[in-house]
Amino acid sequence: MGGAGVDAGAYPGPAVAGKAVAGMGQALPKVGIVGCGLVGSTIAYTMLLRGPRADMVLVDVNRAKAEGDAMDLNHGMPLASPRAIVAGGYEQLQGADVVVVAAGVNQRPGETRLDLLRRNVAVMREVVSHIQAHAPQAILLVVTNPVDVLSYVAFRASGLPASRVIGSGTLLDTLRLRYLLGQHFGVDPRSVHAYILGEHGDSEFAAWSLANIAGVRLAELAAGQEEALQRELDRILQEVRTAAYAIIQRKGATYYAVAMAVCRILESILYDEASVLTVSTLVDGHYGLSDVYLGLPCVVGREGVRRVVELPLAPEELQALKRSAAVLQQAIREVTG
Repeated sequence: MGGAGVDAGAYPGPAVAGKAVAGMGQALPKVGIVGCGLVGSTIAYTMLLRGPRADMVLVDVNRAKAEGDAMDLNHGMPLASPRAIVAGGYEQLQGADVVVVAAGVNQRPGETRLDLLRRNVAVMREVVSHIQAHAPQAILLVVTNPVDVLSYVAFRASGLPASRVIGSGTLLDTLRLRYLLGQHFGVDPRSVHAYILGEHGDSEFAAWSLANIAGVRLAELAAGQEEALQRELDRILQEVRTAAYAIIQRKGATYYAVAMAVCRILESILYDEASVLTVSTLVDGHYGLSDVYLGLPCVVGREGVRRVVELPLAPEELQALKRSAAVLQQAIREVTG
C-alpha cells in the first residue's frame, strides 16, 4: 500500500474529477483512493475494468506514482466506460462520494495483521484529518490492515456516524471460504452461502452451522461422512486464515482479490444495492458486544451500513465471535489508552 500525499495540484488529464465526462450527460459519482501502492492501484484498475463506473482521484505521498497510475489507466479508456481519472492532493477529493483508504505500511513476511497496528495508526489519523478537511461528506472505506482496528481509529478520528465508516472486514475471507468450499463440493462458488466473521485476521471463524449450498446445509450434503467432512472443514478454515501469509511468502503482497472485494462494496454503496456483505462495522449491542469494529453481515447502501444482520449463531460460534471481539478490543485499548 502507498502513503498519502498532501501537496496541491492535480495531474493535468483530459477531464476534471467530479465533472461530467464530455458527451456522457449527468456527472458520475466520485471515488477517491488514498494510497497508490499495490492495493490502491489495483482497486483503481479493477474499477476501470468491472466497475462501479465513477470518476476517480488518486492521492499518494509519491506524487509521481499517482500521476503515472492516472496516465496508465487513462490510456486504456478507449476500451472502457468513459470517466475522469486524475491524480492530485487531498483538495481534489472535494465532492467525493466515497474515499477508499489504502494508505499505510505493508505487511512483512511472517508479520501478523495486529503487528501492523502501531505502525499504521499514525498514518490513518493523519489521512483521515486531511480527508475530513476536504471531503467531510464522503463515506470512508478503510482497507489498510489491521482493518478492523484501523476502521475504529478512522471512526473516532473522523467524527462521522459509524454507518459512514466501513472496513473491508471479512469480505475477502468470505470469498476465500466460498471458493474453497466450491472446490471441495464441485460447485460454482457463487452458489455457496457461507460467512467468515469476526476479525480480519487470526481469530476469525466460519459460521459453519449456517453454511449451505443452494439451501442445503453442508452436513446434509455429507450424510454418513460427518467426521471426514469436519476434518475437511477444519482444513479449509485453516487455509482461509493463512491465505494472506501464504501469498505474501510467495509474492510479497495480496492485492487482486481484495481489490475485487473493495469494488463489490463500492458497487453496493454507489448503486444503493442494499447488498448483504461481511464488512467491518461498529458493533454496539449486537451479540452482547459493544465499542468494537469487526466483520459481520451488513446491509450496505448509499448511506453506508444500514444495519447489521444478526445471524442465529450456534453457541460455539457465538463464543468464537466474543473471543475475536476481545482480541480486537485489546488492540484498540493499546492504541487509544
